[in-house]
Amino acid sequence: MSKRSENRPDAAGNPSSSGPSNSGSSSSDPFAKGLDAFASDLRKGSVSIAAALEYCLDRIDQFEPKLQCFQTLGADNARATAAALDDLLASGTDLGPLMGVPIAVKDIIAVRGFPTTNGSLHDAGLPGENEGTIVEQLRQAGCIIVGKTKTVEFALGATGMNSARGTPWNPWDLTEHRIPGGSSSGSAVAVAAGFVAFALGTDTGGSVRIPACFNGLYGHKTTVGLWPTDGVFPLSPTLDSIGPLCRTARDAAIVHGSICKVEAPLIETPEANDSDDLLAGLALGIPQDVFQDNLDETVSKTFNTALQKLEAAGATLIPCESPEAHEKATVFPAIVPAELLSTLTRDGFASAAAKMDPVTEQRARAGLDVAAIDYFSAQKRIDELEQIARERLEGLDGWLSPTCPFVPLVIDTFSNPAEHKRSLLASQNTQPANLMGMCASSLPIHHLAPKGKDTLPVGLHLMMPGDCDEDLLGLSQLLQLVLGTGNLPKLD
Repeated sequence: MSKRSENRPDAAGNPSSSGPSNSGSSSSDPFAKGLDAFASDLRKGSVSIAAALEYCLDRIDQFEPKLQCFQTLGADNARATAAALDDLLASGTDLGPLMGVPIAVKDIIAVRGFPTTNGSLHDAGLPGENEGTIVEQLRQAGCIIVGKTKTVEFALGATGMNSARGTPWNPWDLTEHRIPGGSSSGSAVAVAAGFVAFALGTDTGGSVRIPACFNGLYGHKTTVGLWPTDGVFPLSPTLDSIGPLCRTARDAAIVHGSICKVEAPLIETPEANDSDDLLAGLALGIPQDVFQDNLDETVSKTFNTALQKLEAAGATLIPCESPEAHEKATVFPAIVPAELLSTLTRDGFASAAAKMDPVTEQRARAGLDVAAIDYFSAQKRIDELEQIARERLEGLDGWLSPTCPFVPLVIDTFSNPAEHKRSLLASQNTQPANLMGMCASSLPIHHLAPKGKDTLPVGLHLMMPGDCDEDLLGLSQLLQLVLGTGNLPKLD
């Protein structure tokens, strides 16, 4: 690393005391071919954990001043952990496929040694540093926590904007500041920029899938309850889930296998002569209600190109009804703001309001007006919608839609009320999956955009009933074998 990185400030402006490395940085991206390839290279001795970490820290040193995706960094501890893990592996102790993998964690998730701001200037009093199950499991698997990433305040927002703690810069456009997607904004930017191999986010109404879409990544919204959420600030205990933001579905499958202590649901690449009808027998629903509304030209054309490729590979695409998706306008606001305010308390919210991002404050304030009968009716409806989703997906292998209706918007245009209103549609296609108890993912398909168009990220949204996460990850890999995995933005 350069000398300036030895005492560079963290994203909160605090000086770092990180010292010089004992190992030279890797000259090429050690994670370019995936987590399993890195694991293989590590065990063959062609890369060390310390060198892989230095590659990531070098990129942070070079590009974080522009992108501003970290709330806090911990280079000292990361280097010490990397050195210890290299020694451990050399001694014959192998912690598994995630050993030595640098990661970042959304700043509503507790991590020992790091403050938790929840993206706010208001101290909500939790979760502090009381690490939950997921972070403990990742540590035990040998992951290296590089830092905490910026989030929309209290995770309540889809654009990624946060006037209280700052809005990360979407790395796909270094000239104009575009929305990174939220609420796991910093986590997505950190992965897209090559700062870490993967990052943790949370998803209550799309907060993993939206930033995955806007940053050209794979994002996995897990079934609620599948990944424990202890140690996470509770935006909505009813709908909250933790999920990873990764480069590919295959990487996400490896992470999922490690977290859930199951064999990773990996799909092997077929032989060339077996790949023509790779999706033969697959039936995919294309929901019409809500999911096809408000699409910009690039999203619409790119989505249709993806569908054509899937059909050519043998998939059957079936337009289907999804009228319940409209209920996001009534059910979601009857649950989420009220549950957030129950955590903050009325007095806490009154204290926090003046310091809050104005859009987040307005959305949270709506919880003060939710009647008990409306809240419990919405809870009952959640259970009904989950069953309806299972019925609508009978005979189908999943639903497909665009993840977001537009490519990342330029923040400076939000002074135009119409453009600001449009930005709030970022969660249009993601919220229904949360309300219907589904697991879901966003796959990058920007590389399929029409020629001549500026290359900005577009996402393909795959939805399945709850508790089908391993099937979701397997199908996602199949789809990426047909569609490709895309690429990360070029920052150099």
